[in-house]
Amino acid sequence: MFARYDRMAKQFSRIGKDIAIAVKAGGGDPDNNPALRRAMQNAKGVNMPKDKVEAAIKRALGKDKTDYEELLYEGYAPHGVAIIAETATDNPIRTVAKVRAVFNKYDGSLGTSGSVSFQFKHMGVFKLNPEGLDAEELELELIDFGLDEMGEGVDDNDNPVLILRVPFGEFGNMQRGLEEKGIEPKASELEWIPLNMVELSGDQEEDVLKLIGKMEEEDDVQKVFHNLK
Repeated sequence: MFARYDRMAKQFSRIGKDIAIAVKAGGGDPDNNPALRRAMQNAKGVNMPKDKVEAAIKRALGKDKTDYEELLYEGYAPHGVAIIAETATDNPIRTVAKVRAVFNKYDGSLGTSGSVSFQFKHMGVFKLNPEGLDAEELELELIDFGLDEMGEGVDDNDNPVLILRVPFGEFGNMQRGLEEKGIEPKASELEWIPLNMVELSGDQEEDVLKLIGKMEEEDDVQKVFHNLK
C-alpha cells in the first residue's frame, strides 16, 4: 500500500513540474498551449485530481511560482547498462550532486553529455485506450501523421493500451492528428528508446535495478531510461 502511495505521489509531483514548465513556456490556457494540454491529459491518465491540476496551474501563474530547468544526465550503471535521467530542477547544483551520488553509491558512473544518448532514439510515445478502436485501420490512418510503429502494452496502472511511437520531430504532428480524430491519449511523452538491449544474469540485473530504483526516488528526477533487457 505504501509503495503504491509513493508511486502516486511521485507521479503527481512529476506532472506538477510538467505543468509548471508548460505554463511558463506557453501560458495557462490549454486550448492555446499544446504542452499544457498534454500535461493535463497525463494527469488524467494517472488519476490526478482535478483540483490538484488546477492548483498546479494557479501556482505556475502566481508570484510564488518555482522556475524549473529541464536537465539531462547520462551515465552507466554496473555491467555496462546505459542510463539517462531526465530532471526538472530549481537548483542544478543540488541535482547533479544527488544524481552523481546515486551513480557512485551503486557502482555506476556519471558521464558527460552525449556519452550514452547515442545508444537511444528520442521518440514521442502516445498511449491510447484501445476500447472502440480498430488498431489496423488506425495504424494506416496515422502513418501520414508520422507514425513509426504501433503495438500493445500496459500503462502505469497495468491497464491495456495501444502504444504509438513517432520520431521526436513528429510529436506535434501526431498530437494534432489524434485531436483531429477525436482521440484523447491516456498519456503522451517524449521518451528515450534504446537501440540495443543489454541482457544480464539475475544478480547482475539486481545490481542495475537497485541503481535505477534509487534514481527514480530522487525528487528532482522526472524519468529514468535504460537499455537493460
